[in-house]
Amino acid sequence: MLRFALATAFVVCLGGGSAEAARCGGDFNSFVANMASEAQAAGVSASVTSSAFGGMTQDGAVLAFDRRQRYTFNKSFEQYVSTRVGPGRINGGRALLQRHAALLSRIEQQFGVPRQILVAIWGLESDFGKGDMGKLPVIRTLATLAHDCRRTELFQGELLAALKIVQRGDLPLRDLIGAYAGEIGQTQFLPSSYIKYGVDFDGDGRVDLRHSAADVLASTANLLHTNGFKMGQPYGEGTANFEAMREWNRALIYRKTIGYFADRLMGQ
Repeated sequence: MLRFALATAFVVCLGGGSAEAARCGGDFNSFVANMASEAQAAGVSASVTSSAFGGMTQDGAVLAFDRRQRYTFNKSFEQYVSTRVGPGRINGGRALLQRHAALLSRIEQQFGVPRQILVAIWGLESDFGKGDMGKLPVIRTLATLAHDCRRTELFQGELLAALKIVQRGDLPLRDLIGAYAGEIGQTQFLPSSYIKYGVDFDGDGRVDLRHSAADVLASTANLLHTNGFKMGQPYGEGTANFEAMREWNRALIYRKTIGYFADRLMGQ
């Protein structure tokens, strides 16, 4: 989610006290120590920061990937959608629409986002939770990117948000695994969006976007609803709902693919 719009993502505010932002560049261990102090001033416990940062080193592969990433599409819509939406994925999505019909009805009633949009996003981001959600330790990934001076403010905010996910008990550190920009879970939320939009929809007392389909789908619906998505309205290019999906992904081709996939799920 939002991987093509990271340059415009917001920095999360965790509340509580504040500390001077850590300076990027320079000695990595000193930077991490400053981030730990900043996190503790924002309400993250010393035990969490110690566990999260203990023995940490930079991840050169993350920096290499980030520096060659352009966050743009170099394919036409027709080329892109042909690689992402095929008969197997459509049939899989239709099966999940049936399997989760009661859950999706509850989500539609509470958040006003149609089920086919949610299942389309779920399929595109992680093949409905069966595909690659990333294999990188999120804290290390974000600390590496925050230390790099190109977008340090953005990634310092994401790093603080990731620590908050652990602090509030949503995911343990061993499960805080994600992609190359720190995206987490079955619909690939950045940590700041995890904090802002995450919903405990299965009632177990925590927001689990890696393992709980209920939390994943409701949180995705909450993000879209909060940004103006309206039930019963069209969602094609040029509509208000298409614009509401900008918070999910700013790329026109990606949003058009969501709509195309959603229509195929409904037999249109």
